Amino acid sequence: MLDREGFRPNVGIILLNQKNQVFWGKRIRTHSWQFPQGGIDRGESPEQAMFRELHEEVGLHPEHVRIVARTRDWLRYEVPDRFIRRDARGFYKGQKQIWYLLQLVTHDHHLNLRATDHPEFDAWRWNDYWVPLDVVVEFKRGVYEMALTELARFLPRNDRQNRYLRGGPRGPREGSEMDPSHPEMQPPPHMELPPGASFDPNPQG
Repeated sequence: MLDREGFRPNVGIILLNQKNQVFWGKRIRTHSWQFPQGGIDRGESPEQAMFRELHEEVGLHPEHVRIVARTRDWLRYEVPDRFIRRDARGFYKGQKQIWYLLQLVTHDHHLNLRATDHPEFDAWRWNDYWVPLDVVVEFKRGVYEMALTELARFLPRNDRQNRYLRGGPRGPREGSEMDPSHPEMQPPPHMELPPGASFDPNPQG
């Protein structure tokens, strides 16, 4: 399903743990890492597509997460012709995405990369919020930077001292925002794709 300009509607997911680290998945049988994402089916809202992709790619259900924020508008990236199937060239241009910032509200043992017969990832880890863009396919890096930058101001504040003094973890405060001077608010320097790095060129992912 493409819009009039040739962009496929898509959702992206930035999943936080209680330390404001993000889920970082390794694409199956590649050396590239990325956030969960996927296309919006006909008749689906972006939020419905987000919850479907969340289960299909990482095995989580709506009760396992809290929606913290989403991007206000579509973020677009174009796919170079060499990565587009020949039968799609000329009318498929790229992706337009709504990005969601989610907070995991359960234990991470609920994460399951084999929730479907067609897994997207074969490994994952928690990463600092500003992920290493050098392992992201080059034409997606701009969208990643835009999404992370727009959503960074919604990161829940982590008051680790009070949390441990009270004898255990507690959830983030609703509506709290992080100090702009906090290290997690600072974007990383621009990085280039290292020689020999590989990625999945499938434009549908």
